[in-house]
Formats: sequence, C-alpha cells, structure tokens
Amino acid sequence: MSVIAVLALDGAPGHQLTAPGLAFATAARHHHPVAYEVRVCAGPGFRSTGGPAPFGVETPWGMEGLDDADTVLLPGHEGFRAAPPPGVADALHAVVARGARVGAVGTGTFTLAATGLLDGRRAATSRRHTRELARLHPRVDVDPEGSAVADGPFHSAAGVLGGVDLCLHLITLEHGESVAIETERQLFLHLHAEPDDADGTAAGAGPRAGRARAGSGHAEGDLAQPGPRAVQGAAAEAAYNAVTPPGSSLEPVTRWMEANLHHPLTLDDIAGRAGLGVRSLTRRFRAETGLTPLQYLLRTRIQHAQRLLERTDDPVERIAARSGLGTPANLRHHFQRATGTSPTVYRTAFRALVSDMTWPERSGEP
Repeated sequence: MSVIAVLALDGAPGHQLTAPGLAFATAARHHHPVAYEVRVCAGPGFRSTGGPAPFGVETPWGMEGLDDADTVLLPGHEGFRAAPPPGVADALHAVVARGARVGAVGTGTFTLAATGLLDGRRAATSRRHTRELARLHPRVDVDPEGSAVADGPFHSAAGVLGGVDLCLHLITLEHGESVAIETERQLFLHLHAEPDDADGTAAGAGPRAGRARAGSGHAEGDLAQPGPRAVQGAAAEAAYNAVTPPGSSLEPVTRWMEANLHHPLTLDDIAGRAGLGVRSLTRRFRAETGLTPLQYLLRTRIQHAQRLLERTDDPVERIAARSGLGTPANLRHHFQRATGTSPTVYRTAFRALVSDMTWPERSGEP
C-alpha cells in the first residue's frame, strides 16, 4: 500500500486537501490490487482552510505523518510568498533524503522552492503565478504552462481541480497509463452522478458542478444537454475494464494487443505472440483477467474508443477504424452493449460534464 501524506498549511484551499483522497480512492476502488492510504497532516500553525468559506479540519496526523509516507503532497496555502513555517523545510529535506517523492500543487510550489530543493530543477505552479515564482526563485526552471511537471523526485502542477492532474500523474507512475485514464474517467463521471445534497450541489464536486443536477438532462440556462445518466452506465463499468494485474505474465502480449488494435487480430495471432497454444492462452487469460483473449480484446477496443471520443474530434468512422471495431455500425453495436449509450451521446455528455467540473482559478485563491 502506498502512503500519501497531504501537508496542510494554514489557509490551504479545501478542494486541494480533498482532491487527493478522491483521486487515489477512485483508483483503488476500481483497480485491484491498487491500494492507497491518504493522510491529511496538519502542518505548523494550521488552523483552517482558505477561500470564500473557510472551515476547520480535524486530523489525527501532524508532521509525524510524513515520516513513512511514500509521497508528500504540498497544496497551496495563504502566505506562500513567505518562508516556510518552522520545521517544514527540514521535514521536506528528510522526505527527499529517504527517497520519497514530493509533489506541490499550485502555490505550494513556492514553499517547496523556498526550501532550496527545486534549485536547478523544472517545476510548475498556477499559471498566473509563474512569473512571480521565477522572480522570487530564479534558480527554479519554471514551466509556463502549469501542467504536471516531473524532475527527479519532485512533481508539481497548477491548482485547477485541486491538483487532480498531479494525482493522475502519480497514479500513472505507480500503476500505468490505463489505470490513470480509467481513474480520470471515473472521477469526472461518478462525481457528477452523485446524489444531490441538501443545498442542491452535487456531493464532492466543484463550485460549478451543482449547475447540472444529476439526471436532469439540462444545464443551467435551459441549454439542453444529455444528462449525466446518459453516460452513467459507462461510468459504472468498473467490471468492464480490461486491465492485467501488475507483474502479470500476460503483460507483454496485452501491451502488443493494445498497440495493434487497428489490425484484425485473431486468437491464433494472440497465441502465437504469447508463444502459447490456444488452450493454454485461454486458461491463462481466464486465470489472470477473468476473460477469454477475445473478450479482453473487445473490451480493450471499446476502452480505446472511449478515450478517442473523449480526447479527439475524430469522426465515428475513424474511431471505428483506429479501435479495430471496423465499421461505424459495429462500433455503435458494441459500444451500446458496453456502456448503455451511443458513441455520439457519450462524447457530448462526457465533454459537458468535464466542462461543468472545470473552473478558472480565482484571483484570490492560493
């Protein structure tokens, strides 16, 4: 089990404290044997979160929670331009000295830079603070884009969505791209499908998420959109994932299958690549994935089609070819059976949800 310690300094944005728990718990929930322990550790002087509605946080962990963590995450906080609170710099130096990772979200990068650990290294912060970070810490090579940046044991990213990009980056390092991609999908879709709480805001979502009520089919302003329920079947398809366990003997052949989805692969092709007979291959696939080789191939193709629908503007004809499903009709048939919706509705609904859960960083936020 990987231990993630989130170091809370006074005035840390609430969503930056809670996002790691959501991201890593989602990865663990949908991918066995992925496992994480997430600790929120109160740093020196921590009293409450920042933002327009500050709130207190009670946690059993103080700075000692960093001692055995595999990764320490440093969110933004008030007073980030000042020197780190007493003991923080020494604690972070100790974390690095024993070989653990350190991640910084948004203006948390200022505090990490103030320790000297980022001297001569690349790092990212909130986009509106990149010039200021470069001015205050000229020995740091500041990435102007603010996307997730890795340099040695140090990882940093902008603060939008509470550093979810950084969490997904860390999940990729530990468990591979397929786990991170599916975790991202589950985060966006499941958060929006949560039942509404008392004040009408979707539980666990961001400031704008309450504008599209689950199942309503409409966003604010009566703009007709496919509602979250239109893609909830796809979001709930955790059992439909085609993922080989870490260290599986099948990993070389499944990676080859993923790289050749656009080719008309047969059972004999897969068995030949694995160096096994068809019966032996089928037994091994069932034992390690719960699927036959062809079932695994079909599910991998549908997953790839989902990613293309989410991340590209390719027409359905091209997605059918790139995923190996052949024709648009074949894509629609298998996609409908797998997700309960059509490719076009899935793409529209997914992008509406992502847009609704992404908001610009406010000028007053750390």
